[in-house]
Amino acid sequence: MSDYYELIVQSSIRHYPVRIASHHGSVVSQDGPTMLVVDDTVASVYPAYAHGFRVKATESCKTLDSVARMIEALRDHGATRETHLWAVGGGIIQDVSTFFASVYMRGIQWTYVPTTLLGMVDSCIGGKSSLNVGPYKNIAGNFYPPHAIIVNPLFCRTLSRIQLIDGLCEAVKICFAGGDASFQQYRHLFFDSVSSPLSDSQLSMLIQLSLETKKTVIEQDEFDQGPRLMLNFGHTFGHALEGATRYQITHGVAVGLGILMAIEWSHHSGLCDRSHPRVAALWQYLTTLLMGWMDRPPHTTDLLDTVWACFESDKKHTATHWQVIACQADGSLARYPIPKTTETQRMLYHVIDRILTAYL
Repeated sequence: MSDYYELIVQSSIRHYPVRIASHHGSVVSQDGPTMLVVDDTVASVYPAYAHGFRVKATESCKTLDSVARMIEALRDHGATRETHLWAVGGGIIQDVSTFFASVYMRGIQWTYVPTTLLGMVDSCIGGKSSLNVGPYKNIAGNFYPPHAIIVNPLFCRTLSRIQLIDGLCEAVKICFAGGDASFQQYRHLFFDSVSSPLSDSQLSMLIQLSLETKKTVIEQDEFDQGPRLMLNFGHTFGHALEGATRYQITHGVAVGLGILMAIEWSHHSGLCDRSHPRVAALWQYLTTLLMGWMDRPPHTTDLLDTVWACFESDKKHTATHWQVIACQADGSLARYPIPKTTETQRMLYHVIDRILTAYL
């Protein structure tokens, strides 16, 4: 009997397995030529991964220049078309490794080992890379899924509270976007433990539920043309918060705050009352979760203006409309084009300000 849980993600590029197992020691295979790219912090905490090409995983390394330097370094270390790349780290390591593996000698095999809860519950599947160019977050990228993903919840034992909150914000978003069944299951399993650490078994269940839900969505819409867009719930506002604070607000926290902004906009626009049971449950969970967030940047007029400027520059907007994922009357999600008028700008500005005032 297998000692791990496995699901297979179907992709037009390649099908790939995700294995969830808790064990100590490196999982990097030494069969054939391999190269390891590892988050510098992970390499410092886990000696089994210290021998790899170490990357300081900050937003500043999610650039085309950083990928170019990685290409040079790994070529100097002898990487060929037969080399299998192993990427060990969080979402930033995943982004640069996805892009690198897709373009190095026109594509090499790679395996991803996520080490953050956010990476385990969300970004590890879907095959997307996202790079920043200048002030524009995630404006460059492609689709290139790994050949396998190995998830080890034991990495979560060394994560900070903020890193755990990051993952929980993304997991609840996925389950909310995935429909009533997955959201109800999330509520049943995890709402009562919002103020206390999750056990290893709870983390395994959380990861499994989130990935199974996301798998269903991305297999319907691999290239972000329809249902998968709902997984961007909170991201348009969230990316603006990240950029405006120079990533002092981490991605998952920013998405959580961005979801609250999207709900607030839905309410003020008359699309969905905030008291709708499904929406109210999500609101209550996130507000409780985010009250535990520390190291908050000060809320100033300058910050508000900068958040707005970053919001306006989001790549999803058009020349005439802002695009947000918001709640419908029945509590489900839809993509809304918001006409660029003085009135709608004033409302969006007010929504951003209200949430910033409450949480910063």
